[in-house]
Amino acid sequence: MTVVDRSLINLVLKECHDIPFGGHLSDDRTREKIKTCIWWQMWQTDVVEYCKTCDRCQKANKSTGKRLGSMIKIQEPRKPWEIFHMDWVTGLPPGGYRSYNACLVIADRFSKIPIFLP
Repeated sequence: MTVVDRSLINLVLKECHDIPFGGHLSDDRTREKIKTCIWWQMWQTDVVEYCKTCDRCQKANKSTGKRLGSMIKIQEPRKPWEIFHMDWVTGLPPGGYRSYNACLVIADRFSKIPIFLP
């Protein structure tokens, strides 16, 4: 096991938590990653604090985001096109004679048949 000097702790935490292969793991998973090969005094507390102050993790954390309303049960349709869903697909490469880059998708809830409109 390697004992880390205090001056290198932030570098170790960055390497174990921030880099693409680190994956911005939770504090529990970051501790699991560190505990097998590295040690310093108060290392567990340092890992928790580092993860709490990680900007990217805080933005992605569900508990810090906007609270959503309660889900409601959607009525089951009795015939086609009685209930349908719509959503946009955007960021497509331009295509067609008007160079469309988005598509409106309409789906019938009864038959599940989609219609795509540029």
